[in-house]
Amino acid sequence: MTSCLSGRVAARALRAKFDQILPHLDERRRRLYLASEATALGRGGIVRVAAASGTSTATIARGMAELASCPSPTLRVRAPGAGRKRLTDTDPGLLPALESLIEPHTRGDPVSPLRWTTLSLRALASTLTTQGHPVSASTVGHLLHTLGYSLQGTAKTTEGISHPDRDAQFTHLNATAAEFLNDAQPVISVDTKAKEWLGNRDRPGRTWRPGKSAIKVDCHTFTTNDQPMAIPYGIYDIANNSGWVNVGTDHDTAQFAVESIRRWWQHRGRADHPNATRLLITADSGGSNDPRRWTWKSNLATFARESGLEITVCHLPPGTQCRCLSQ
Repeated sequence: MTSCLSGRVAARALRAKFDQILPHLDERRRRLYLASEATALGRGGIVRVAAASGTSTATIARGMAELASCPSPTLRVRAPGAGRKRLTDTDPGLLPALESLIEPHTRGDPVSPLRWTTLSLRALASTLTTQGHPVSASTVGHLLHTLGYSLQGTAKTTEGISHPDRDAQFTHLNATAAEFLNDAQPVISVDTKAKEWLGNRDRPGRTWRPGKSAIKVDCHTFTTNDQPMAIPYGIYDIANNSGWVNVGTDHDTAQFAVESIRRWWQHRGRADHPNATRLLITADSGGSNDPRRWTWKSNLATFARESGLEITVCHLPPGTQCRCLSQ
C-alpha cells in the first residue's frame, strides 16, 4: 500500500516537472530531455515518462537512440526529410489544376467560365477541393507565388491613335498665345476642377486635436437631389501668372463656365488688362467647354457683346491636359 502511494506521488511530481519545462522546449529538445529522464529512471522509465508527459513511447525511444549515438550538435529540430510532405508531392495534379483555372485560354479552354481576374483565393481553393484537390486558401496563395503570379491592378498603357494634326494644333495654339501676349492681350486657361459634395461629410486625412475630440460627421454619405455640390471653375491668367476660382453649387454647364469667365473679367481681368481689346481662351475639349455645344458658343457671344472683347477660343486636342506653372 505504501509503495503504491509513493508511486502515485512520484508520478504527480514527474508530471508537474514536465508541465513546467516542456512548453519551453522545441520538438527535438523535448524528445532528448524526456529520453534522459527515462534513462535516469531505469527499468520501466519509458512507460512512466510517456504517461507523465503525454508523449508516445516510440518518440522517447527514438530520443534515447539519438543520445546513445552521440550525434554532433545541430540546430535542426527535425531530421532531414521529416515532417509533413508538400501538397505538390502528395498531389502531383494540384499545380496543373490550379493553372487551368487561372489561365483557361493558354490551356486550350477558351470557353472556361473561370477567369483569374474574378476568382479569389477562397474561390480557387473551393473549386480545387471540388475537383478532388483539397487545399486551403492560404496554400493557394503560396502556390500562386511559386508559379510567379502576384496581385496586380490594371496598367493604363493602351492609347488611342494620335490624330495626324495633333502637333500642328499645339503649334497653332502656342503661336496664337505668343501673338496675344506680345500684343499685351490677355490669355487665360480654363478648366473645371474636382467637384466636392458639401455638408457634414467624412473627408480623408487627419488633424491634430485635443484627446477624444474628433470632428463628428455623418455616418452615411448618401447623396440626395437637394444636396449641394461645390463645382470649382479655375481660370489661369498666363501673363500675370495668377489664378482665379469661381465656385458654383448647381451644375457644370456651359452657362456656368461662361459666367465664371465673366466674373473673372469683372473682378480681375479688366483691372489687370485695362487696354485689352481681345481675349484668348484655351480649354480642353470636354465638359462645359465642349466646342460642340451651341450653348458654350452662344453664351460666349453674349459675353463678347457685353465686354466689347474679340474672343478667340483654342481647344486642346482630345486626350491631352493643360499644365500651368501655378499648378
